[in-house]
Amino acid sequence: MADVLSPATATKPLAAPRVRRERLPAAPTLARAPLAIGGPAPAALSRPKQWFDRTLATLGLLLLLPFLLLIAIAIRVQSDGPALYRQQRIGLGGTPFLIWKFRTMSVDADQHLHTLLRHHGRAGSPLFKVPHDPRITALGRTLRRYSIDELPQLINVLRGDMSLIGPRPQRPDEVALYRPEHAARLQVRPGLTGLWQVNGRSELRWEDAVQLDLAYVEHWSLGLDASILARTARVVLQGEGAV
Repeated sequence: MADVLSPATATKPLAAPRVRRERLPAAPTLARAPLAIGGPAPAALSRPKQWFDRTLATLGLLLLLPFLLLIAIAIRVQSDGPALYRQQRIGLGGTPFLIWKFRTMSVDADQHLHTLLRHHGRAGSPLFKVPHDPRITALGRTLRRYSIDELPQLINVLRGDMSLIGPRPQRPDEVALYRPEHAARLQVRPGLTGLWQVNGRSELRWEDAVQLDLAYVEHWSLGLDASILARTARVVLQGEGAV
């Protein structure tokens, strides 16, 4: 197993007392001690970050509007049901909000979720994803491969529900399965992309993914956000790690 935290995943070194070495049968790995939760992280209060987010989200929506309309039409032509999909997610401080996405699954997808999770032995994990999900439409697989389905969340960024960079927002049922240390993910606004997405996306195990999110909360800076945004472009264009 690769190191949970590598030089590519953070721009600042971890303080020595916060890291301990554990040896697993395969190879040594770094494990992070639980992150103390003592109030909102700087990213949650940063006016420059919010200005950065909303400026880029506005420009993105204006530039991408014709493309977004074409995608919406293609979804309606390819399968029955609405082009856009809304779902409740948990945001900053545990506040629920409605996330916007292009629909990539069959209309009745939510009805089959827990059956699929049990079938794949993932019902107890706070990451509700299954391999080769049969609910995804043919067009939906392409949209997911290049993260096009997430673009309507620029609206969420404009509304202040989300940031461009941060931990991905999760469903209430997923958050209900968090261990106490995982709640630190909720100290910052959830993002369109983050360390998790540029270090494996859906190929990561939950425990590896959440450690990257906790590292982001602890080491946030505008420089780190800019680095993640640049790396996201490469990962998305290459379709790396998508389900």
